[in-house]
Amino acid sequence: MSRRIIEKIPENMASIYEKATRMVIESYYSRVAEEIVSNLKYDTILDLGTGPGYLPIEIAKRSLSVKVDGIDLTRELIAMAQENAVKAGVADRVHFEVLDAANLRFEDGSYGMVISTGMLHMLKDPVKVLRECYRVLKSGGEAWIYDPARVSSQIDKKRWKASFTFRERLFYRLFTIGALFNPLRTYKREEVIEMISATNFKEYWIEEGDGELKIRMRR
Repeated sequence: MSRRIIEKIPENMASIYEKATRMVIESYYSRVAEEIVSNLKYDTILDLGTGPGYLPIEIAKRSLSVKVDGIDLTRELIAMAQENAVKAGVADRVHFEVLDAANLRFEDGSYGMVISTGMLHMLKDPVKVLRECYRVLKSGGEAWIYDPARVSSQIDKKRWKASFTFRERLFYRLFTIGALFNPLRTYKREEVIEMISATNFKEYWIEEGDGELKIRMRR
């Protein structure tokens, strides 16, 4: 059976995805934000596949000096992220824009850390994205990739589905039926090591646990 690669959340699924991620701010994004902030060496962070922006917002809440840029291919999610940043009172330190992680517009050495949760398995060319991570990192900076993120395992699916509008239920059903015939790609540790070997990263660490790979790479 072939495995699909979707690269972005479809615009008509954006509100459904946002509802799911909002449910795990405390149980997932807050924990990841704490881990990232406690390991910061520089005050600039780039979040790839930021979705509705909850991870950058949680990071900004915990560090008044940090500035976070979040990018995503789904315009609707970026609009939500911008609105969420304003509501959280961190819009002056968090910036969101529609951008392809494989073709970043940023200069070499722009960021102290590049982060991503649940995006690696959705990429058409993960090696190209990892090479871009290396390029935009400062010397000694790190890329932290969580994949597949444990977000889905922490969602109260009954409560989540109960919040759907009629339109959302229709789109969810169509998307789920398609997923049965084209399951998403997930990577094993050995495959990730092979990807990293095709980049300039020389130092890396991979942790496995609870169905999630945590990948750290240092420039």
